[in-house]
Amino acid sequence: MTDPRAFLLSLGHAAIRAALPDRIAEHLPQVPAGRTVVVGAGKAAASMAAAFEKLWPAPLEGTVVTRYGHAVPCSRIEVLEASHPVPDAAGLAASRRILSRLDGLKADDLVVALISGGGSALLALPGGDLTLDDLKAVNAALLASGADITAMNCVRKHVSAIAGGRLAAAAHPAKLVTIAISDVPGDDPAVIASGPTVPDPTTREEALAIVRRYRMDLPSAVMAHLESPVCESVKPDHPAFADGLDIRMIARPVESLRAAQAIAEREGLRTLVLGDTIEGEARDVAQVHAALARSVLEHGLPFPAPLLILSGGETTVTLPRDGTTGRGGRNSEFALAFAAAIQPLPRPLRDRIHAIALDTDGIDGIEANAGALVTPAILAAAEAQGLSPRAFLDRHDGFGFFAAVDGLVVTGPSHTNVNDFRAVLVE
Repeated sequence: MTDPRAFLLSLGHAAIRAALPDRIAEHLPQVPAGRTVVVGAGKAAASMAAAFEKLWPAPLEGTVVTRYGHAVPCSRIEVLEASHPVPDAAGLAASRRILSRLDGLKADDLVVALISGGGSALLALPGGDLTLDDLKAVNAALLASGADITAMNCVRKHVSAIAGGRLAAAAHPAKLVTIAISDVPGDDPAVIASGPTVPDPTTREEALAIVRRYRMDLPSAVMAHLESPVCESVKPDHPAFADGLDIRMIARPVESLRAAQAIAEREGLRTLVLGDTIEGEARDVAQVHAALARSVLEHGLPFPAPLLILSGGETTVTLPRDGTTGRGGRNSEFALAFAAAIQPLPRPLRDRIHAIALDTDGIDGIEANAGALVTPAILAAAEAQGLSPRAFLDRHDGFGFFAAVDGLVVTGPSHTNVNDFRAVLVE
């Protein structure tokens, strides 16, 4: 392979293309006798809205909210922007606007909900007597906790006035169709964007247990809310779900892995797909990937080189309680930990290992990069500048490290989101 860096970048772009909402045409519902109202939230909400309204053959109206910088032009659907991952006043206003779209609907009306990852923070409508500041405190605590996405969204559902099936309850008695792009391991619609349109199987007792397990320091008002029955989410016996669920998944993480695999196999390169449900601490997942690459080189196991290792899912980063916040997201953390793991290897081995990790939404954490690359040239540049991957990892500064050695992957907003994409090339 003449240019492993370019090859890995091409795989990342293929993974993103495979998750774009073009396939929404295959999942359109029937035109109703009454009104069609489109609502939605997530990093892909605007691109999904644009694709839907282009194909819809009847009148429609609606509102969706997406992350700042992720909007695309729509002519019939209102597109609003708000903050992610920490909610803001724009998200609060957008949530109220979305709920107002559902006022007065009848049984012959149709609600189409366009749901994708990121909707949990964008639908920033606090439950009960909670405030926006309370929601911000909850999100900040969750993001620093190291909890996986399922646990985080269990808590979010119980502090929200719109997640956990509440959007579906507001749409009743209209027919509800959810069109979704999955960003969660297992593609569970109850987890995507904290499940605003599906019943919630979790309970407030589970939410409280998660808060205690991860030792989250939450405002007293939030704890009082979680301890009150008023916070309970919408369950399967609600009338909104009497006729069952209509969930149409148009993109999944596994399809992005398959797109990358197809490119590799066209090049005659054997691939090992570890799956799309990899979770855990980013640095621990990186250690496993690095150990696997080393095993390929040293023992030819599980397969001899050359080999491409692919994986997806959603890792986490647990920040220390000393106030260290870090720079970069979980994919930069993965790449940094991967670099630290392979750096001690003998150069003849190390120089045959290349890796990429990126978030398919184009934004890793709150920085401008989608992720990062690890190549022999990048490690050599770090050594020439006296930069230690381990030292940067200790302070969670993946962005700072890779910015200094030309290792950042910058795609801009991709207008989709099927979570993490990782590829390790062993020459």
